[in-house]
Amino acid sequence: MSRIELQLPTIQNWSCHNCGGCCKQHVIEITDAEKKRIEGQGWDKDNATKDKPFITTEGTTHRLAHREDGACVFLDKKGLCRIHAKFGEPAKPLACRIYPYAFHPAGDEIAISLRFSCPSVVENKGTPVEQQSQILKEIAAKVVPKYYRDLYSPSIAPGEQLEWDDFLQFVDMIDAVLDEDVPVLVSILRCITICEVLEQGNFQKLSGEQITELLQLVAHGAIGAIEDVPSDTKAPRSIAKRHFRMLVAQYTRQDTMIDAKAGFAGYWNRLKTSLSFTRGKGAIPAVRSEFGNATFADLEQPFAFEDEDTIDEILKRYFKVKVQGIHFCGPAYYNAPFVEGLRSLLLVYPAVMWFARWNAISDSRNVVTAKDIVTGMTVADHNHGYSEVLGLRSSRYRVQLLAKMKQLQPLCQWYSRTS
Repeated sequence: MSRIELQLPTIQNWSCHNCGGCCKQHVIEITDAEKKRIEGQGWDKDNATKDKPFITTEGTTHRLAHREDGACVFLDKKGLCRIHAKFGEPAKPLACRIYPYAFHPAGDEIAISLRFSCPSVVENKGTPVEQQSQILKEIAAKVVPKYYRDLYSPSIAPGEQLEWDDFLQFVDMIDAVLDEDVPVLVSILRCITICEVLEQGNFQKLSGEQITELLQLVAHGAIGAIEDVPSDTKAPRSIAKRHFRMLVAQYTRQDTMIDAKAGFAGYWNRLKTSLSFTRGKGAIPAVRSEFGNATFADLEQPFAFEDEDTIDEILKRYFKVKVQGIHFCGPAYYNAPFVEGLRSLLLVYPAVMWFARWNAISDSRNVVTAKDIVTGMTVADHNHGYSEVLGLRSSRYRVQLLAKMKQLQPLCQWYSRTS
């Protein structure tokens, strides 16, 4: 493979802080070669793993085993990986080495994004990503296909395919709108407006400076249309709230081995949970250990917000990293077109706010803090773009339906409104 050039998120820091969350939330598939290497490391004789399965195989698929509490069998009490501690970081499965990074084609470059399911990513803790280019290039060489420069760019809307240089102008426009010195909600609402305009466009006959001039007009129009947080906050339609609750229910799903082994009982529990979120009445099902007791009605009330500057910084950085890393459309998001993928990404905003409210109520508070936002974001982004359920036609149609009903803006405003 020729030399890989990376496009790095300069606003993002990250280092592992050994919270062990990723080792509890993710099922790690390994290759035949990785299975053979791990089996040759002597874990059948180690006091912590002997007499216990450390690799499971179903058909031709191999996975690292998980304990009854859901944690990977190689996770120790200090939150460290036993393989890493004993044999060094390169000895771990590639899937573990990649996390929380994501690599996406961007023409002649590879755009780097991160998964905000890692609390250290959300809190921007650790070494600047731009200082990690060498190790990221080494990992990219293992995961990026040799033909990545020949891949097509994601479509803007169905049937609207552009060359990479032109497609990246759309990415840069959204990034610039997010970079404006305004509250993050204003930026979100402007992006929703831009999606409505782009959906009506016909860009295949345009290129280069023509697209540049058009996108400048589109961005300028959105900025002029929404100069500040709207003073009137209308409640979303009941059908919109119902679809939104179904979305957040999907965000609460987990892919641990415990869930995978739950069988019919697990299926039945998920069905009951889905019906409860659809109704939206009474107590919210206890589907995540992060959250305590609350009712659906609790989350419909206005909340006060503390640490507003920190909350805005976290949210704006999230959207900028996802947009810059093309982590919202194309191969990174169920091969969705730019507009559809961007709308789905923007819906993460009210979802995070919903989870943050749930976290606050669990602690007997009607005040949302930055820590509540961190919790909400780690939950929402765990599945966003990775859950098979969110990639189903019905789930993707839900986003299109909410947009068609013009309910994206009311949802964003409603669940971020203050008391």
